[in-house]
Amino acid sequence: MVMMRLISNNGLIYRHSLCLRCNCTTLALSSYDPITQKKARNFLETTTTSNAIFQCNSRISKLARNGNLQEAEAIFRQMPQRSIVSWNAMISAYAENGEISKALQMFDEMPVRETSSYNAMVTAMIKNKCDLGKAYDFFCAIPEKNAVSYATMITGFVKAGMFEKAELLYAETPAKFRDPVASNVLLSGYLRAGRFKEAVRVFEGMVVKEVVSCSSMVDGFCKMGKLFDARSLFDGMTERNVITWTAMIDGYFKAGFFEDGFALFLRMRGEGDVKVNANTLAVMFKACGDFVRYREGSQIHGLVSRLPLEFDLFLGNSLISMYSKLGYMGEAKAVFGVMRSKDSVSWNSLITGLVQRGLVSEAYELFEKMPNKDIVSWTDMIKGFSGRGEISKCVELFRMMPEKDGVTWTAMISAFVSNGCYEKALCWFHNMLREEVCPNSFTFSSVLSATASLAALVEGLQIHARALKMNMVYDLSVQNSLVSMYSKCGNTNDAYKIFSCISEPNIVSYNTMISGFSYNGFGKDALKLFSVLESTGKEPNGVTFLALLSACVHVGYVELGWKYFRSMKSSYGIEPGPDHYACMVDLLGRSGLLDEAYHLISSMPCEPHSGIWGSLLGASKTYLRVDLAEISAKKLIELEPDSATPYVVLSQLYSLVGNNRDGDRIRNIKKSKRIKKDPGSSWIILKGEVHNFLAGDESHLNLEEITFTLKMIEKEMEFDLSQPWK
Repeated sequence: MVMMRLISNNGLIYRHSLCLRCNCTTLALSSYDPITQKKARNFLETTTTSNAIFQCNSRISKLARNGNLQEAEAIFRQMPQRSIVSWNAMISAYAENGEISKALQMFDEMPVRETSSYNAMVTAMIKNKCDLGKAYDFFCAIPEKNAVSYATMITGFVKAGMFEKAELLYAETPAKFRDPVASNVLLSGYLRAGRFKEAVRVFEGMVVKEVVSCSSMVDGFCKMGKLFDARSLFDGMTERNVITWTAMIDGYFKAGFFEDGFALFLRMRGEGDVKVNANTLAVMFKACGDFVRYREGSQIHGLVSRLPLEFDLFLGNSLISMYSKLGYMGEAKAVFGVMRSKDSVSWNSLITGLVQRGLVSEAYELFEKMPNKDIVSWTDMIKGFSGRGEISKCVELFRMMPEKDGVTWTAMISAFVSNGCYEKALCWFHNMLREEVCPNSFTFSSVLSATASLAALVEGLQIHARALKMNMVYDLSVQNSLVSMYSKCGNTNDAYKIFSCISEPNIVSYNTMISGFSYNGFGKDALKLFSVLESTGKEPNGVTFLALLSACVHVGYVELGWKYFRSMKSSYGIEPGPDHYACMVDLLGRSGLLDEAYHLISSMPCEPHSGIWGSLLGASKTYLRVDLAEISAKKLIELEPDSATPYVVLSQLYSLVGNNRDGDRIRNIKKSKRIKKDPGSSWIILKGEVHNFLAGDESHLNLEEITFTLKMIEKEMEFDLSQPWK
């Protein structure tokens, strides 16, 4: 126990007691009022001098926490007697407000220094991120180091990421000072840095493991995914606090075990030794939102009113977020309405929820009322109007924003991509780079999607090079986007090289590569890759089977197509959608199995879309099945009355079978309805310029050169076909 001495302003010890009068804002140093010449009420009549000093020290600390440094200084200067705690409190006050030079000056002026004074100074330097070397010099100068001294210096090294120095100092720490404080500091540091093996080593080496140590380790095990170890430690603890319970409950939720986490929460409530706090409830609300558990979430909401907890800002925001995720916007708005104080999180949570539910106009009304709009709220509204296809409104909001970051720019680029404005997306990406805004992985994914849709391989290569330069090619979303870009640009070899370099491909990676093989005509490679996917134990989804069926179409594998189609539901519980049926109809139609295709359409649990009837119509023309062509054309006309396709295909089929009368009739119906067929088109990018070609159009400036080149290619093809196979 350190004995404290009373110290005067000039370093002399007071021999006589002085009256100290304190009204928390001013201090007087006399026993009488000099103006009225009347004896003032002696402070010692109500309290001792030591109590008065204690109150002043507490007041200094409180004022410092509130940033009121001048009042803290005033109280300190007017104190007739000061203890070591007074000086330390003032050093800490300067440190908390970033006045490290004044803290150093205060330390130099101290008439007597003790271990606590040095500890306060080391803490001040660490808190203000000063040179750790100087902080370490102060540490070394401590005449009698205690547990706080070692823990404070280890904290400084840990915060700076200097774990080797932290370990060296930890090894030098006397055993009596090591556990639990110094050990907890190093343990928490390793856990925050994700260095779990080192954290386990420190924890296992601790002789004294109290509730803080064990709680930290429970949380660490949960983050490592070692729920069994976490629960074993949790069950073995003789004492648990609210942090322990919350960490274990949250661990179950993050691992996807809602029932276990919820059951543990009920047990926590049932035992009654530890009361839930706002953090526990926030974890519960988030889990109910993530796992779509409205009933449980509303029950816990009801619990809040029965607990001795203030319905504060933190809880209100958690509730708004939960109800918004669940789609109960009425409840979210009700919580928002009763909140006495709101911050940007409150407003943004409700705006985000409204946008995600498609209530963009209502979200915009709330956005306009928001007192302090931030980047999150502006970006949410850009996303909302993007979803409605109102690109001009997105641009307007973007230009109105007082400040923009990479997320906002990415939201604008994604808006252009999702609305088919691929050239503008690329243009805005270049503007973003010119503004020296750093793109993130989502930016690269969006802009690569734009290049893929344009089949702009040269542009895609440049973006790939930039992502490589910024060390983002190891991000999984960027890798998947690169695979998609190269595949859609017809460069399947490079797409597969990227895919092969992915350390842990997910189902999106496999789907993208299988699709890439499929629509580039490498059906067998697509089917082989699916076999690899099955061997990894990953679950395929609807997109996987869509790519597989498309591959079967390309190679004409009817039986294998049926096998995959039937296994969707029988083996994986996936209900085939309209697009899966369209692939099967296309596969059967191309193989001449038109009756089987029509029977499949008739057995569909949902209404066939135009793509399904279009596939059957095309196959009916190929195999001269007028009966099925008429049925398909009739259905197509009902679904797409302005489409010229059913009229054109049906009239051509009538002409092929020699029924010119019906062919003319169909053409006349099309003319009478003023339905025009869009001309076939194609395009190519050459030296950064897009060249468009329309069927029957002869306006291109290089038409003669193009025609000559095409004829030469045609002759070369005829020559190759005439040669015997070698």
